[in-house]
Amino acid sequence: MHMADALLAPAVAATMYVASGSAAGVSVYKLKKDEEAQKLPTMAVTAALVFAGQMINYTIPGTGSSGHMCGGMLLSALLGPYAGFLSMIVILAIQCLFFADGGLMALGANVWNMAFYGCFVGYFLLWRPIMKSCLFGTGKAAQRGRIVLASILGCVLTLQLGAFSVVLETSLSGITELPFGAFVALMQPIHLAIGLVEGLITSAVLLFVYESRPELLQELEGGGEGKRSLKATVAVLAVVALLVGSGLSLLASANPDGLEWALFGNADAGYSENMGLDEESFGVQSKAADTAAGIQEKTSFLPDYAFADSDSPAGTSVSGIVGSAMVAGVAVLICFAGGFFRKRRHG
Repeated sequence: MHMADALLAPAVAATMYVASGSAAGVSVYKLKKDEEAQKLPTMAVTAALVFAGQMINYTIPGTGSSGHMCGGMLLSALLGPYAGFLSMIVILAIQCLFFADGGLMALGANVWNMAFYGCFVGYFLLWRPIMKSCLFGTGKAAQRGRIVLASILGCVLTLQLGAFSVVLETSLSGITELPFGAFVALMQPIHLAIGLVEGLITSAVLLFVYESRPELLQELEGGGEGKRSLKATVAVLAVVALLVGSGLSLLASANPDGLEWALFGNADAGYSENMGLDEESFGVQSKAADTAAGIQEKTSFLPDYAFADSDSPAGTSVSGIVGSAMVAGVAVLICFAGGFFRKRRHG
């Protein structure tokens, strides 16, 4: 769902930067000082895991499309909405600047569409109420049921909201070759399927955490003793992130993701053309987009998660390792920075 700059008018892109920036400011302010120390290792490793997970596009059978996880629900369930949102900003910014995944001018919109809904709407509207409810009764089996239900419903709802926001932002940008109704009819069903798969992946990770260290899950009461130490749990997640980024990413589907599929179709593989846009020339042309593209070209040292001018699969593996490490490091630095400014303010 990473939007390209050509899908946005500069005014819409600027508005989304303001909206996402405001949410980021609130998140930094809301982070609790006394939770920072215990969140640091979890924040680093889960951010790396989401970065690696987003590299894997899974095929949506019968459509010619594919999808990848967003990760907002996963991060907010483990870190809370504010730390989760900041972690998602780190992930999306690093993808944009260093791997040319999503436009730089569109970064504010991508943060809103892929992070805001999962970290805030999904958390406060679904995760917290379901986890605090008495659905399925009491005991561990009931807790597992609530985790699965909240994960699947949360991912489905937030991807639907994100997909619809893409349609709105594009329509407000005045791209007349994208009829609103047709674009909605293509975007919503495909992202429903993508959201269902992400919900299953999210619930599997959270069930592992529940069995290992239940206290890591937000809003969980009476989780009991975990089967593993915190260090062991974090180590397992780190190893999974490494394996996913360096190995499983090589098996990612070559089909276009939900947004690209809606815009361009997949006629080469025998599927529909959908909107039938020309991938080389479409959307809004602006000086702001050209400037953003020039900056991105200079900063992206592994464009499209590959070595420049090379088809070697090693580029994908290196991208997974380097990107995961960068995301983990920057997430920790942001957490420390938030603590520093709060100490100055309280002082």
